[in-house]
Amino acid sequence: MKETIQIKYHTDKIEKLKYIDGKSDWIDLRAAKDYDLKKGEFCLIDLGISVKLPEGYEMITAPRSSTFKNYGLLQSNGIGVVDESYCGDDDILMMPVFATRDVHISANDRLCQFRIFKHQPGIVFEEKEHLDAESRGGFGSTGRA
Repeated sequence: MKETIQIKYHTDKIEKLKYIDGKSDWIDLRAAKDYDLKKGEFCLIDLGISVKLPEGYEMITAPRSSTFKNYGLLQSNGIGVVDESYCGDDDILMMPVFATRDVHISANDRLCQFRIFKHQPGIVFEEKEHLDAESRGGFGSTGRA
């Protein structure tokens, strides 16, 4: 079953969103206008859309893998979380960025991506003295012999 996300475009300078079955679950978001940022500057990049998510869902946004290489931008909050209550016409998606170098961003440049998830189910934490499992070696241990 496919879910429907209602979307309002605030500009005609960006390509319309599209989901491509079998390619990736992540969907690209684009700058809604041109920006010229100086090294060390913080900016909220307007992504040109507002969305209304289905009930019980939330959206996670993250930079594209090439965003830092191509633009020297860091998403200042690491990832973005958009819950279903952020759904009005004026609730425009933004990408908070920190510029590590002088950069020009053009309208329609792909900067970040999103996917939606169902809300986390209710959970209960059970405190234990020991976690009956084998330790794998701690932080940074993947791939070590």
